Amino acid sequence: MSRFAEVPAAPPVEIFALSKAYKEDTFPNKVDLGIGAYRTNEGKPWILPVVRQAELAIAADDSLNHEYLGQLGDEKFSKLATETLLGADSVAIKEGRAFGIQALSGTGALRIGADFLRRCAGFKTVYISDPSWRTVDHHFKYIKIINNRVFVTANHKLLFNHANYPEIKFYRYWDANNLKLDFDGLIEDLQNAPEDSVVILHCCAHNPTGIDPTNEQWEQIANVMQERKLFPFFDIAYQGFASGDLERDSYAIRYFVSRGFELLGAQSFAKNFGLYNERIGNLTVVVNDKSTIANIKGQITLLVRGNYSNPPAHGSRIVSKILSDNKLHEEWKHNIKLMSTRIIDMRNALRNKLEELGTPGKWDHITTQIGMFSYTGLNQKQVQYLVQEHHVYLPKDGRISICGINTNNVEYVAKAIHDAVTKFPNA
Repeated sequence: MSRFAEVPAAPPVEIFALSKAYKEDTFPNKVDLGIGAYRTNEGKPWILPVVRQAELAIAADDSLNHEYLGQLGDEKFSKLATETLLGADSVAIKEGRAFGIQALSGTGALRIGADFLRRCAGFKTVYISDPSWRTVDHHFKYIKIINNRVFVTANHKLLFNHANYPEIKFYRYWDANNLKLDFDGLIEDLQNAPEDSVVILHCCAHNPTGIDPTNEQWEQIANVMQERKLFPFFDIAYQGFASGDLERDSYAIRYFVSRGFELLGAQSFAKNFGLYNERIGNLTVVVNDKSTIANIKGQITLLVRGNYSNPPAHGSRIVSKILSDNKLHEEWKHNIKLMSTRIIDMRNALRNKLEELGTPGKWDHITTQIGMFSYTGLNQKQVQYLVQEHHVYLPKDGRISICGINTNNVEYVAKAIHDAVTKFPNA
């Protein structure tokens, strides 16, 4: 008998199980609104032209080799990434209180940051928005049962659980009845959070809801966190990809830095560079006393060494090449503006089609939301009907990837949603 005979079967990750079902579907008009990756108006993956230019330049550089990077990665990349997030004129950068560490995309940055805060800084409690990217229904911990099938979702809760946080809690975020931010609930929950709790904040384009606080609301959030001595850990997966403006999309973290917060920020370059499989990210660290930086870097070096040893170089070279070249940098900003504009256009098109059809309910939330995703408000019966009858694939929580909508399928999607909502009205 094998030593592994008692290893239980692992439940599938919902979003990838959904993607697999979509790929195996032979229906000609099928639509994938699940996977979080940018698609062109033809529904195809898009390599940013500026990324292709950078790759060709890198391939032609005979001075480059395949030697190991250090545990903390490419210093040039991390410096440029941190400046992109905080602004080159950031007081924290000028005073030498901010630095970056190359990580395995946003997830890797979150995990290294979570491990550091738990093991080296003694934090015990973390608050996550409800819902959140990588959050499942906390009443069922990690597992959901749909049509007698078991699904598990990779999630923030799972990540911080694996980092051994004794207390993982949630703050209210989504007002399901009114399809908007539950700001009063958010503030109340943070006011009741114990001191020295870590709070995960989505810097922009909140996933999955697409709802962000206003600048004035960010100020109130900062006030409460400062009063309660809460520690901000920003998740930044969509800088520039949300509004098309790098500075606007990083407002929240820059504001917190201006208020004197110490904080962490987990950056991903999967979306805004289209480098999904290169796993390139950065953990930005801002402290109030720069004399602590050497010890912080030393501890994170050990965490990385005991995890994956060191990060890969190719993605960091691409990002560094583009961020350090003025011409390429401007072209990159044009590329992300193009992507964000197409997404905004598709939000408007979907809302307009639904309203033209007289679809029951209000649909203005689709256009007040921002970024790749929209929390539609569709219920589980409606979602199931969309998948089974119309071959429109989306997760059971009703979140859709706007990138999956284009001028060729928006009318089909709208009519499918109209049909589902009409047959299974919300209570």
